[in-house]
Parts: sequence; structure tokens; C-alpha cells
Amino acid sequence: MPDPPTPHPPLTPRIKVCGTTSVRDAVLAAEAGADALGFIFAPVSRRRVSPTVAREAGLSAGPVVARVGVFLGQGLDEVLRTAEAARLSAVQLHGPLPDLYVREVARYYPVLRVLRPADLTTGTDASPRDLPPGVTPMLDAPEPGGGVPLDWAALAPIFPRGAWLAGGLGPENVAQAITVLRPAAVDAVSRLEASPGVKDPERVRAFVRAAKEA
Repeated sequence: MPDPPTPHPPLTPRIKVCGTTSVRDAVLAAEAGADALGFIFAPVSRRRVSPTVAREAGLSAGPVVARVGVFLGQGLDEVLRTAEAARLSAVQLHGPLPDLYVREVARYYPVLRVLRPADLTTGTDASPRDLPPGVTPMLDAPEPGGGVPLDWAALAPIFPRGAWLAGGLGPENVAQAITVLRPAAVDAVSRLEASPGVKDPERVRAFVRAAKEA
């Protein structure tokens, strides 16, 4: 009798370190094992960077680390110009947006469409079932970068397959979040910082390690 098939181990989620503002922090995240860096271009953010800084920092991390630009409230032309100037790999879109806007960005870049928990139950135009090809849902807290985790247990029955997870993740809780929701990727900002926009090396390494071991 042949041996029974060996079960496939659960896939390790991809790891994104967001709010990157310098070459130092980009290299730190890449060397720790992050799969992606986030560069924030939203005008309201304390971690906002210029396309020039994002390009230099992103390219310093090497060719295998994805470079994701984070946008909120910018016009379509500005998003596409910034993405090109910063040499982005993907675009992360926050806030209420027309479907046509999201589709147009997705013509040029893979898109992470940020949703709130309410979007999963209210049937808004940002709900996962209405996302066009090339667009991946990302669940985040109502106040991005605020360090407050989502209610993972409440989300478990409705969490979209293949979605990314953000919102209050850090070294101390990312393993639990992965266990409960099995996201395709995890994304952290504020809980990896020594101060806004400046990463704490030990916390970055601990976050990546905890995510990989979950």
C-alpha cells in the first residue's frame, strides 16, 4: 500500500513593512526578510515621502522586494505619475473611489484595495465581490496607522480568501492574526516604529520572524 500523501503545509503569508521613509529602513526590512515595502504618498500622513525618496529607498532594497505606493484622495493622474516616478510595483488605494478609477489604475499596476470591516457586510462598491481583475482586497482598521487591531474573531467567517491584513499588527500579535484569518499577506506600520516614520530594527526583525513562524 502506498504511503498516504503528505499534507501541504500552510503557505507563509507575504510580509509588508509600510511607512518606509529612508534607505536605512528599506534595507533593514529587506534584510529582515520582508517581501514588500510600503511608501505613503497620502498628504495627511506623517510618514509621507516624495517619489524621489521612495524610488531611492525602494530600489536600495533589491529587485525581489515589492514597492507599494499608498494613496488617499489623490487624483488619477497624480497616482499614475507618482507610481511611475517612484518606480512602484503596486498601488494601494484607500478611501471611497469610483469603480472606474480603480479599474484604470489596475490597467497599469496591481492594486491593493483597502476595505473596512463594514465593507464586507454592507454591499458597498468597495466590497470584495465587486473588485475587478488585478485588484486584491486588504482589510485595514478605520484609522490606518493608528495601531489598533481589528476584531479578528468577528472577521473570521467573512474574511475574503486571498485578502491582505493590516491594522494594529506587530511582533506581539501577528502570529495570532495569521492563525485566525490565514491572510495572504500581513502589513504593519506603527507597531514597528521607534517614532513616526522611523523603524525600530528589533521590532521589524521580530515582526518578520513571528509572521514566518506562525
